[in-house]
Amino acid sequence: DLGKVLLHPSFGELPQWAVVGDTFPVGCAFDECNVHSKYFKENPDYHNPEFNTKFGAYSEGCGLDKVLMSWGHDDYMYLVAKENKTTLPSAGLFIIRYHSFYPLHKHGAYTHLMNEEDKENLKWLHVFNKYDLYSKSSIRIDVEEVKPYYMSLIDKYFPGKLRW
Repeated sequence: DLGKVLLHPSFGELPQWAVVGDTFPVGCAFDECNVHSKYFKENPDYHNPEFNTKFGAYSEGCGLDKVLMSWGHDDYMYLVAKENKTTLPSAGLFIIRYHSFYPLHKHGAYTHLMNEEDKENLKWLHVFNKYDLYSKSSIRIDVEEVKPYYMSLIDKYFPGKLRW
């Protein structure tokens, strides 16, 4: 969720609706399980025959990396990681990029766009979900106690200075 820095004035102070919330593919038919799907009828793509079919601009099994997603903090942090040449495994990058793609990992929508690597990485996203939304604890963590562990992970997978 580090991509939520986009809400901060130093990072553009984007409105909340442009940073947080469920993500979904654009360029193909909107699935009914998308949050607030009834409002998608107002989107011009809903009526565009190039985009309002199951595959739209994509082909079966093309891979989610070829699919344009709605913008949010997930894609921002994914792009930051890629731009900074992270050494995270593909499953880690998949989790960063698609953890708000609830139509896929909660409802099984859009699986027709996934390739084999996506299917493997989705297993890891399901594991991650247990620690994401609605999994917060009321117990306060001693940041100084856990900081060395998390700093070692940052040092392992990211360069010393990030380009944001």
